[in-house]
Amino acid sequence: MIYKFFVALFLISSSINSQNNAIAAGEKLTYTAAYNMSGILTDLAEVTMETSNVKTSKATLLRLKCKAVTYSKWDNFFKIRDLYESYVNPKTLTPYLYKRDINEGSYYKYMKYTFSHKTKTVKSQLKKKNNYEENKSITINPGTKDIVSTLYKVRLFDYKNMSVGTSKSFTIIFDRKEFKGQIKYLGKETINTAIGKKTCYKLAIGSSQTNVLKGKNSNFLWLTADENKIPVYGKFKIPVGNGELKIKSATGLKH
Repeated sequence: MIYKFFVALFLISSSINSQNNAIAAGEKLTYTAAYNMSGILTDLAEVTMETSNVKTSKATLLRLKCKAVTYSKWDNFFKIRDLYESYVNPKTLTPYLYKRDINEGSYYKYMKYTFSHKTKTVKSQLKKKNNYEENKSITINPGTKDIVSTLYKVRLFDYKNMSVGTSKSFTIIFDRKEFKGQIKYLGKETINTAIGKKTCYKLAIGSSQTNVLKGKNSNFLWLTADENKIPVYGKFKIPVGNGELKIKSATGLKH
Protein backbone atom coordinates (compact mmCIF):
# COMPACT_ATOMS: atom_id res chain seq x y z
CA MET A 1 0.00 0.00 0.00
CA ILE A 2 1.17 3.52 -0.81
CA TYR A 3 0.16 4.69 2.69
CA LYS A 4 3.27 2.95 4.05
CA PHE A 5 5.37 5.55 2.28
CA PHE A 6 3.71 8.27 4.34
CA VAL A 7 3.89 6.19 7.51
CA ALA A 8 7.63 5.91 7.00
CA LEU A 9 7.94 9.68 7.14
CA PHE A 10 6.42 9.71 10.63
CA LEU A 11 8.67 7.14 12.29
CA ILE A 12 10.76 9.68 14.17
CA SER A 13 10.36 11.25 17.61
CA SER A 14 11.30 11.17 21.29
CA SER A 15 9.64 10.18 24.54
CA ILE A 16 11.12 13.15 26.41
CA ASN A 17 8.87 16.01 27.52
CA SER A 18 10.54 18.77 25.52
CA GLN A 19 8.90 22.17 25.43
CA ASN A 20 7.78 23.48 22.06
CA ASN A 21 9.99 26.35 20.95
CA ALA A 22 10.01 25.54 17.22
CA ILE A 23 6.39 25.29 16.01
CA ALA A 24 3.63 27.89 15.97
CA ALA A 25 0.14 28.14 14.49
CA GLY A 26 0.09 29.33 10.88
CA GLU A 27 3.01 27.24 9.62
CA LYS A 28 2.61 25.54 6.23
CA LEU A 29 5.12 23.15 4.68
CA THR A 30 4.58 21.73 1.18
CA TYR A 31 6.42 18.72 -0.25
CA THR A 32 6.67 16.61 -3.37
CA ALA A 33 6.43 12.87 -2.69
CA ALA A 34 8.36 10.80 -5.23
CA TYR A 35 8.15 7.02 -5.66
CA ASN A 36 10.35 4.62 -7.62
CA MET A 37 8.25 3.33 -10.51
CA SER A 38 9.94 0.86 -12.87
CA GLY A 39 13.36 2.08 -11.78
CA ILE A 40 12.56 5.78 -12.21
CA LEU A 41 11.94 8.10 -9.25
CA THR A 42 8.64 9.78 -10.18
CA ASP A 43 6.89 12.74 -8.52
CA LEU A 44 3.59 11.19 -7.50
CA ALA A 45 1.85 13.38 -4.91
CA GLU A 46 1.89 16.61 -2.95
CA VAL A 47 2.11 16.47 0.83
CA THR A 48 1.18 19.47 2.98
CA MET A 49 1.73 19.95 6.70
CA GLU A 50 -0.18 22.80 8.37
CA THR A 51 -0.69 24.06 11.92
CA SER A 52 -3.55 26.12 13.36
CA ASN A 53 -5.11 26.99 16.72
CA VAL A 54 -8.38 25.33 17.74
CA LYS A 55 -10.31 26.64 20.73
CA THR A 56 -12.32 24.25 22.89
CA SER A 57 -14.44 24.95 25.96
CA LYS A 58 -11.45 24.19 28.19
CA ALA A 59 -8.31 25.12 26.27
CA THR A 60 -6.70 26.18 23.01
CA LEU A 61 -5.13 23.26 21.17
CA LEU A 62 -2.69 23.17 18.26
CA ARG A 63 -4.04 21.32 15.23
CA LEU A 64 -1.41 19.44 13.22
CA LYS A 65 -2.72 18.52 9.77
CA CYS A 66 -0.93 16.38 7.19
CA LYS A 67 -2.50 15.82 3.78
CA ALA A 68 -1.36 13.74 0.79
CA VAL A 69 -2.93 14.21 -2.66
CA THR A 70 -1.79 12.60 -5.91
CA TYR A 71 -1.09 14.92 -8.82
CA SER A 72 -4.07 14.89 -11.21
CA LYS A 73 -2.23 12.99 -13.96
CA TRP A 74 -1.91 10.02 -11.61
CA ASP A 75 -5.49 9.98 -10.32
CA ASN A 76 -6.69 7.52 -12.95
CA PHE A 77 -3.80 5.21 -12.09
CA PHE A 78 -3.99 5.39 -8.30
CA LYS A 79 -5.91 8.23 -6.65
CA ILE A 80 -4.77 9.24 -3.14
CA ARG A 81 -6.66 11.59 -0.81
CA ASP A 82 -5.20 11.00 2.66
CA LEU A 83 -5.67 13.18 5.73
CA TYR A 84 -3.94 12.83 9.11
CA GLU A 85 -4.74 15.18 12.02
CA SER A 86 -3.60 15.46 15.61
CA TYR A 87 -4.87 17.93 18.23
CA VAL A 88 -2.16 18.57 20.80
CA ASN A 89 -1.04 20.67 23.75
CA PRO A 90 0.73 23.66 22.12
CA LYS A 91 3.58 23.61 24.66
CA THR A 92 4.39 19.89 24.86
CA LEU A 93 2.69 18.49 21.70
CA THR A 94 1.01 15.85 23.85
CA PRO A 95 -1.88 14.47 21.73
CA TYR A 96 -5.51 14.47 22.87
CA LEU A 97 -7.27 13.60 19.62
CA TYR A 98 -6.06 11.94 16.43
CA LYS A 99 -7.88 11.33 13.13
CA ARG A 100 -6.80 9.42 10.05
CA ASP A 101 -8.93 9.46 6.88
CA ILE A 102 -7.47 7.29 4.12
CA ASN A 103 -8.79 7.20 0.53
CA GLU A 104 -6.46 5.29 -1.81
CA GLY A 105 -8.00 3.90 -4.98
CA SER A 106 -10.82 1.61 -3.82
CA TYR A 107 -9.42 1.45 -0.29
CA TYR A 108 -11.03 3.49 2.49
CA LYS A 109 -10.27 3.62 6.21
CA TYR A 110 -11.09 6.07 8.99
CA MET A 111 -9.53 5.89 12.45
CA LYS A 112 -10.01 8.15 15.44
CA TYR A 113 -8.13 8.03 18.76
CA THR A 114 -9.16 9.86 21.91
CA PHE A 115 -6.27 9.85 24.39
CA SER A 116 -6.63 9.63 28.17
CA HIS A 117 -3.08 10.00 29.45
CA LYS A 118 -4.10 9.77 33.11
CA THR A 119 -5.61 6.32 32.64
CA LYS A 120 -3.09 5.34 29.91
CA THR A 121 -5.87 4.40 27.50
CA VAL A 122 -7.01 5.31 24.00
CA LYS A 123 -10.61 5.07 22.82
CA SER A 124 -10.52 4.15 19.15
CA GLN A 125 -13.13 4.27 16.41
CA LEU A 126 -12.61 2.43 13.13
CA LYS A 127 -14.76 2.91 10.03
CA LYS A 128 -14.55 1.20 6.65
CA LYS A 129 -16.73 0.96 3.56
CA ASN A 130 -20.25 -0.49 3.71
CA ASN A 131 -20.96 1.31 7.02
CA TYR A 132 -18.62 -0.98 8.96
CA GLU A 133 -17.76 0.50 12.38
CA GLU A 134 -15.80 -0.87 15.34
CA ASN A 135 -15.01 0.75 18.70
CA LYS A 136 -12.26 -0.44 21.04
CA SER A 137 -10.41 0.81 24.10
CA ILE A 138 -6.64 0.24 24.08
CA THR A 139 -4.13 0.36 26.93
CA ILE A 140 -0.99 2.33 26.06
CA ASN A 141 2.40 2.95 27.65
CA PRO A 142 3.34 6.34 29.12
CA GLY A 143 4.58 8.68 26.39
CA THR A 144 2.95 6.82 23.48
CA LYS A 145 1.90 9.19 20.69
CA ASP A 146 0.10 9.08 17.40
CA ILE A 147 2.04 9.27 14.18
CA VAL A 148 1.44 12.99 13.45
CA SER A 149 2.37 14.39 16.85
CA THR A 150 5.41 12.10 16.68
CA LEU A 151 6.61 13.76 13.50
CA TYR A 152 6.34 17.24 14.95
CA LYS A 153 7.85 16.19 18.28
CA VAL A 154 11.17 15.35 16.64
CA ARG A 155 11.69 19.04 15.95
CA LEU A 156 11.95 19.77 19.67
CA PHE A 157 15.27 17.96 20.13
CA ASP A 158 18.34 19.98 21.05
CA TYR A 159 20.51 18.71 18.20
CA LYS A 160 22.91 21.60 18.64
CA ASN A 161 24.19 20.02 21.84
CA MET A 162 23.70 16.38 20.82
CA SER A 163 26.69 14.13 20.21
CA VAL A 164 26.98 12.43 16.84
CA GLY A 165 25.85 8.82 17.16
CA THR A 166 23.28 9.52 19.87
CA SER A 167 20.22 7.25 19.56
CA LYS A 168 16.71 7.70 20.92
CA SER A 169 13.78 5.29 21.07
CA PHE A 170 10.05 5.97 21.31
CA THR A 171 6.61 4.37 21.01
CA ILE A 172 3.89 5.05 18.43
CA ILE A 173 0.32 3.75 18.26
CA PHE A 174 -0.78 2.91 14.73
CA ASP A 175 -3.65 0.69 13.64
CA ARG A 176 -4.42 0.11 17.34
CA LYS A 177 -0.99 -1.40 17.99
CA GLU A 178 2.09 0.08 19.69
CA PHE A 179 5.46 -0.31 18.05
CA LYS A 180 8.97 0.93 18.68
CA GLY A 181 10.88 3.44 16.59
CA GLN A 182 14.42 4.75 16.82
CA ILE A 183 16.46 7.63 15.48
CA LYS A 184 20.21 8.15 15.39
CA TYR A 185 21.78 11.58 15.02
CA LEU A 186 24.41 11.45 12.26
CA GLY A 187 25.65 15.05 12.39
CA LYS A 188 25.30 18.02 10.06
CA GLU A 189 25.13 17.98 6.28
CA THR A 190 24.50 20.77 3.77
CA ILE A 191 22.07 19.97 0.94
CA ASN A 192 20.39 21.84 -1.92
CA THR A 193 16.61 22.21 -1.67
CA ALA A 194 13.83 24.10 -3.45
CA ILE A 195 13.98 26.72 -0.68
CA GLY A 196 17.74 27.14 -0.96
CA LYS A 197 20.93 25.52 0.28
CA LYS A 198 20.37 24.35 3.85
CA THR A 199 22.69 23.10 6.57
CA CYS A 200 20.75 20.25 8.16
CA TYR A 201 20.72 17.78 11.02
CA LYS A 202 20.80 14.33 9.43
CA LEU A 203 18.90 11.50 11.15
CA ALA A 204 18.83 7.76 10.49
CA ILE A 205 15.43 6.14 11.13
CA GLY A 206 14.59 2.62 12.28
CA SER A 207 11.49 0.70 13.32
CA SER A 208 10.50 -2.61 14.89
CA GLN A 209 7.79 -2.79 12.20
CA THR A 210 9.56 -4.59 9.36
CA ASN A 211 6.47 -4.23 7.17
CA VAL A 212 6.96 -0.44 7.13
CA LEU A 213 10.69 0.28 6.80
CA LYS A 214 13.21 -1.98 5.09
CA GLY A 215 16.99 -2.24 5.07
CA LYS A 216 19.76 -0.72 7.13
CA ASN A 217 21.24 2.66 6.23
CA SER A 218 18.30 3.20 3.86
CA ASN A 219 16.01 5.59 5.77
CA PHE A 220 17.02 9.16 6.53
CA LEU A 221 15.56 12.56 7.35
CA TRP A 222 17.16 16.00 7.10
CA LEU A 223 15.99 18.85 9.40
CA THR A 224 17.18 22.43 8.99
CA ALA A 225 19.92 23.24 11.52
CA ASP A 226 18.15 26.35 12.81
CA GLU A 227 15.48 27.17 15.40
CA ASN A 228 12.65 25.91 13.17
CA LYS A 229 14.14 22.48 12.44
CA ILE A 230 11.75 21.82 9.56
CA PRO A 231 12.04 18.57 7.55
CA VAL A 232 13.35 19.43 4.09
CA TYR A 233 14.24 16.02 2.69
CA GLY A 234 13.40 12.41 3.46
CA LYS A 235 14.66 9.21 1.88
CA PHE A 236 12.93 5.88 2.59
CA LYS A 237 12.92 2.23 1.62
CA ILE A 238 9.60 0.41 2.12
CA PRO A 239 8.41 -3.13 1.27
CA VAL A 240 7.10 -2.17 -2.16
CA GLY A 241 9.99 0.08 -3.22
CA ASN A 242 11.69 3.31 -2.24
CA GLY A 243 10.72 6.96 -2.18
CA GLU A 244 11.70 10.51 -1.35
CA LEU A 245 10.04 13.56 0.16
CA LYS A 246 11.34 16.94 -1.05
CA ILE A 247 10.27 20.33 0.28
CA LYS A 248 8.67 22.79 -2.16
CA SER A 249 7.81 25.72 0.10
CA ALA A 250 7.72 26.81 3.74
CA THR A 251 5.67 29.73 5.11
CA GLY A 252 4.54 30.98 8.51
CA LEU A 253 7.64 29.73 10.34
CA LYS A 254 8.02 30.70 13.98
CA HIS A 255 11.65 31.92 13.61
